[in-house]
Amino acid sequence: MSNPILAPWRTAFDLPPFDMIRDEDFAPALEEALARHKAEIEAIADNPEPATFANVVEALEAAGEGLDKVLGVFFTVAGADSTPAREELQRAFSPKLSAHFSAISSNNALYARVRDLWERREELDLTAEQARVLMLTHRGFVRAGAALEGAEEARMTEIKSRLASLGTQFTQNLLADEREWFMELSEADLEGLPGFVVDAARAAGRETGADGPVVTLSRSLIVPFLQFSPRRDLREKAYAAWAARGANGGETDNRAIAAEILKLREERARLLGYESFADYKLETEMAQTPERVRELLMAVWEPARAQAAREEEALTRLMQADGVNGPLEPWDWRYYEEKHRAALHDLEEAELKPYLQLERMIEAAFSCANRLFGLEFAPLDVPLYHADARAWEVKRNGRHVAVFIGDYFARGSKRSGAWCTAIRGQAKFPKAQAPIVVNVCNFAKGDPALLSWDDARTLFHEFGHALHQMLSDVTYESISGTSVARDFVELPSQLYEHWLEVPEVLAEFATHAETGEPMPEALLNKVLAAAKHGTGFQTVEYVASALVDLEFHEGPAPADPMAKQAQVLEGIGMPHAIGMRHATPHFAHVFSGDGYSAGYYSYMWSEVMDADAFEAFEEAGGPFDAERAKALESHILSTGGSVEAADLYTAFRGRLPGVDALLRGRGLVGA
Repeated sequence: MSNPILAPWRTAFDLPPFDMIRDEDFAPALEEALARHKAEIEAIADNPEPATFANVVEALEAAGEGLDKVLGVFFTVAGADSTPAREELQRAFSPKLSAHFSAISSNNALYARVRDLWERREELDLTAEQARVLMLTHRGFVRAGAALEGAEEARMTEIKSRLASLGTQFTQNLLADEREWFMELSEADLEGLPGFVVDAARAAGRETGADGPVVTLSRSLIVPFLQFSPRRDLREKAYAAWAARGANGGETDNRAIAAEILKLREERARLLGYESFADYKLETEMAQTPERVRELLMAVWEPARAQAAREEEALTRLMQADGVNGPLEPWDWRYYEEKHRAALHDLEEAELKPYLQLERMIEAAFSCANRLFGLEFAPLDVPLYHADARAWEVKRNGRHVAVFIGDYFARGSKRSGAWCTAIRGQAKFPKAQAPIVVNVCNFAKGDPALLSWDDARTLFHEFGHALHQMLSDVTYESISGTSVARDFVELPSQLYEHWLEVPEVLAEFATHAETGEPMPEALLNKVLAAAKHGTGFQTVEYVASALVDLEFHEGPAPADPMAKQAQVLEGIGMPHAIGMRHATPHFAHVFSGDGYSAGYYSYMWSEVMDADAFEAFEEAGGPFDAERAKALESHILSTGGSVEAADLYTAFRGRLPGVDALLRGRGLVGA
């Protein structure tokens, strides 16, 4: 028990003892945890007593505590603070974990006990939550291939192992491309850039060891550079590198990996009796079928493309006024959109950004959670995995609710994007445990750190996920927090973004970094008026990615995903000047694992609900209406996956939503 990961954590709130854990602890901890879990599973499967909910399903829920600890810590640090040693561990762990969980799902004796319970479910006198957990457990075994035998069973195990390794390789290739590329800037190259972009470029230069300022492929730096740099040649060079991630040839090229992943997923689905991987994947989601997904995406695509065409005309006129002939290119769009927004709304991001201090936006997110749900946040002085990470204790009415960890700054060791994870989920069985929730972002450092509007929205988005974890109130961890249908999981996060736009929130927390003065009312009004600016572009780049994802997984796996991507984009009339938000070689949502495969549409599906859900607040007493907040917590945030998602939303709203609120929210009505 000398390994600090597996030893009892005698720390505040049972946090991982990060100051004691070393990289060399992970491999032996995993081996020991896997062995323990294997023994626990065998004991459940070989139990001579008749199968009961307690000795099968609850025993499965209680098993694997050590494994949960190892994986919760390791994958937190591997994603947020990668090192060559951790990358090597990740490559070694992936096939081991795949083999371990494949062995569980193919344990015939265990599956027989689960199936026996399922067939006798009406006789078991289960609570509604227990019945739900039994259904999910049985369904999980079936979908994992537990009913397969012989050669098919062996092949399924091979497929899962290979997919796990490929997903890890895809992620690490992408991280390598993002980490290794940067473009040095001379002092002359900085002309025309706002101070916050210059500061971020200088900070990035120091981190990369360059002699001066640089542009990296961190979204928090490259996107502002594309917005503000008047140097079209530098914008083109930066955009080309951004678009080429994962497609640069050599060892980090992801194109062949994507093709193999798609082929293996199709084979996996067919082994289980499905026509396509999309049919398999969507069976458990709210959407249920590829046809319903396409119907939603196309209902949004046409008005979005029409709006984007009008935006392109306006931007092209601005470009021509600068003396640039020819068509608008993808590396031009953000630059001229920023000019257009400034002219149309008399608003420049450089004017707005000093009012969006990271510290104040964190306070704003906390304050809204306090007003809506009574949560209180107190800083904690505890060891964490990186100096940039910070922790807070979350309490309500004096009672401990959770520990929240925020890790906000970009660095070379952190994969791109933003995410929420739980080192430990909420549960009441086999013992009560409060969640430990982590938000990871990639904001540019500064003194003080200033956010773009998109950055601030990202902060609120990820905190919405965190609230889903922190307010969970179920018995079993397997259905707690964000353990819900993929096309439902983004509802709490996207809904929480709306509170960033509440005028009274901005009036209180959007204060100037130098003067401390609140955002002037005139600027606040311009910010809110400009919120729908560029929605044609934003919607087109997203929906194009979602449609490509769907097409990849609905039919036969394409031998050449890049050719298939081009075919799909041509078929929907993708504007030349807009790139996909995530092109195939860097589409980590889809290829780093199965999470969003055939499921990238879920952000849009959830947005249909979040737009409708926020209208429920507006129709009531306003954004902080106590009754609506209570209903949101009771029916959605606290319930995890204990009830079907459609039933949860109907309980909150009284009905299922239509697409109209989304189109109004994006300003696409009549587009």
